[in-house]
Amino acid sequence: QVQLVESGGGSVQAGGSLKLSCASSGSIFSINDMAWYRQVPGKQRELVAFITVGGRVIYADSVKGRFTISRNNAENTVYLQMNSLKPEDTAVYYCNTRSISWDWGQGTQVTVSS
Repeated sequence: QVQLVESGGGSVQAGGSLKLSCASSGSIFSINDMAWYRQVPGKQRELVAFITVGGRVIYADSVKGRFTISRNNAENTVYLQMNSLKPEDTAVYYCNTRSISWDWGQGTQVTVSS
């Protein structure tokens, strides 16, 4: 079973930046569209961005122009560069395939203060 390990979260002030990483233990990483999701307590997990095998990227309207998703297939890793952070970006961030094929990791907490 593929394991996902997210890292890079933290506490920043509004306007700051963070870069999240998600490492996968599986060698099938490179044949999957990968995505970042986030969840706030009491709300459903929402899609933030995804990147296809071919490198096409799609973003939620709420993060467009501020977040950048990228991947390194050689290292089985997907990244999320987050700039111009807002308090409403506060959430636990998770990665998974676009179709949510694997078990969720522990996520990484992002807290943005105003």
